[in-house]
Amino acid sequence: MTDTTFLEADRIAGAPHPRETLHLIGQNDAQTSFLEAFNSGRLHHAWMITGPRGVGKATLAYRITRFLLTTPLNDDPGLFGDPAPVTTLDVPVDDPVSRRINANSEARLFVLRRGVDEKDKRDPKLKTVISVDDARKLKGFFSMSATDGGRRIVIIDAADEMNPQTANAILKLLEEPPENVFLLLICHQPSRLLPTIRSRCRELRLRALDPEQMDQAIGATGADVGSQTEYLAALSDGSVGEAIRMLNLDGLQSYQNIIDLLGTLPQLDRPKTLKLGESILGRAKEPQFDLLLRLMDIFLSRVAQTGIRGALPAEAANDEAALLTRLAPNVHAARAWAELQQTLSARARHGKAVNLDPASLILDMFLKIEQTAAKFAPIRG
Repeated sequence: MTDTTFLEADRIAGAPHPRETLHLIGQNDAQTSFLEAFNSGRLHHAWMITGPRGVGKATLAYRITRFLLTTPLNDDPGLFGDPAPVTTLDVPVDDPVSRRINANSEARLFVLRRGVDEKDKRDPKLKTVISVDDARKLKGFFSMSATDGGRRIVIIDAADEMNPQTANAILKLLEEPPENVFLLLICHQPSRLLPTIRSRCRELRLRALDPEQMDQAIGATGADVGSQTEYLAALSDGSVGEAIRMLNLDGLQSYQNIIDLLGTLPQLDRPKTLKLGESILGRAKEPQFDLLLRLMDIFLSRVAQTGIRGALPAEAANDEAALLTRLAPNVHAARAWAELQQTLSARARHGKAVNLDPASLILDMFLKIEQTAAKFAPIRG
């Protein structure tokens, strides 16, 4: 039977879990906004933490959790008037709350996330959504009073993974929250949430990290990037989580392979394209297949951006800039590549949904790229 101890929906292989990460890089504005609300004495009971994947949303949620669980309730100003404003969310690593959260044993914290689907006992996997069965466990959490009469925290990671029944259950909780309960909804795509849920939350928006912040954040994970930091930062678009995923699956080399293969456009090397498609066949290669689809989507986006801007701020592979400039020499070409990105993205989703042969899907996508390249790129001599 597979050990499910580390089968967590909010864990990225090769990186510390967000509950184990005490410091947050590059998101001072969001932290300041929360502290301003706290210091005002009118702290909202529900917060929606938004932004791209992998920029620190879960890390911020755990920082807020540690802060709220270690900061006493202060309804009475006392003899000395209002307390001084709090200026940081930092909580020492050796604080008992920090230790309990790191050990996943803090009784005043409930994390609602996709659970493990154990239908196949030999190979259990994560559920595809946060089910209402997972949400029902909140009833038991709220039936227990906090040991000190203080705050309790619910982290939902990620809120846009809730199915409709779960979303409705959370909506009722937002409408009638128990006393001293705070909800932190981590959300990658707010548009997927019910408008009534969004309207009952205050938003903390996190942004993509700049190259210097990316360098610091990747270094903090312990990942060994070597001399490829700039390429990784460009390819992951300011997301540390995406950067770690790229490293785990050798994404930098995969993207370089795509650039090399497409370097002959508008004449595609079909044997090499077929070889690439065959390299991701089989269930064991599904992560590599998903990565390849993601990298192709990134490539098309970067082509379109090049046509609009005239150039990209940083390369993500050797010889990438020259190729993208040749494929998208103007805004007219950029629009065509943007339309192709939408078309191929839809094809990829449909192909995966109906279990289309991966090699056939990849070949078809590359042929569509070749057809578009023939309209804008001169034949190389």
